[in-house]
Amino acid sequence: MFAQLFNNMAEMPFEHDYKCYPVSFMSDGRADVNTGGKIIMPPSALDSVTRLNIPYPLLFSLHNPLSNRTTHCGVLEFVAEEGRIYIPYWMFRNLCLQEGQRVTVKSGTLPKGDFVKFQPQSPEFIDIHNPKAVLERVLRKFACLTKGDTISLNYNNHEYEMCVLECRPADAISIIECDLNVDFAPPVGYVPPVQNSGAGMGEEEEAAPVVVEAEIFKAFGGSGNVLGRRRKKDTSDSAAAGPAVIVKGPDLDFKMGKIVFTRTIPVKGAANGVESSFKAFEGSGMTIKQKRKK
Repeated sequence: MFAQLFNNMAEMPFEHDYKCYPVSFMSDGRADVNTGGKIIMPPSALDSVTRLNIPYPLLFSLHNPLSNRTTHCGVLEFVAEEGRIYIPYWMFRNLCLQEGQRVTVKSGTLPKGDFVKFQPQSPEFIDIHNPKAVLERVLRKFACLTKGDTISLNYNNHEYEMCVLECRPADAISIIECDLNVDFAPPVGYVPPVQNSGAGMGEEEEAAPVVVEAEIFKAFGGSGNVLGRRRKKDTSDSAAAGPAVIVKGPDLDFKMGKIVFTRTIPVKGAANGVESSFKAFEGSGMTIKQKRKK
């Protein structure tokens, strides 16, 4: 008779109502608990769990009867005041709780998960170099996941919120010592880049050459003034040639491993077929006093 009574007690789950508070209400703060999925319970809960022979790992469900919301968690420590539990703020918010409101804590077992799908709540999450590696490191602080929860992750002094869209093989899974496949949905507010839709979609369009007018440098090209004489018109070839025309376009002779420095080179005969070349010190001298004829 006593053996049967003992077996019945061993099969009974742990169930108790506690006043619930965020972790920030603890005397030492314990800000590290906010970015995990485990709670802090009183020492009496450990005695009851040990007496009921609850199998490890210890997993609990938290139920708010007023909002009819339920989530699942693990336990981190048994150091809370009697009659109280402290939970992460994201869990407190998911259950729609008020400080000091009572919740029902019940022990249970969950199947090991093999797939979970997250949706970041901000486009900033895609700026992380390797999000799957970051998520793998952060999820070590979690014991289980529940579909519909919005969890909080802390990476590089920045908090990211992730909504659990899907869990397999159940809506609540254990992620302790399991091979978990992770997938991501597009973040909330993410706008994909718009691609131009046209007839030439997918085809490379050749860039049209750009024609730029450039002036040719000419040393000592200024004109002198003579007192008592009219200015003569400059009929030199360089003046008639006008500005040079420089044609710029894609480098069709590009080869891998070859660097080409493009320089401005005047095009010969750009204006009217006359080759323009630079000649230094070719100007004619002038004097005010003319030489006397002998």
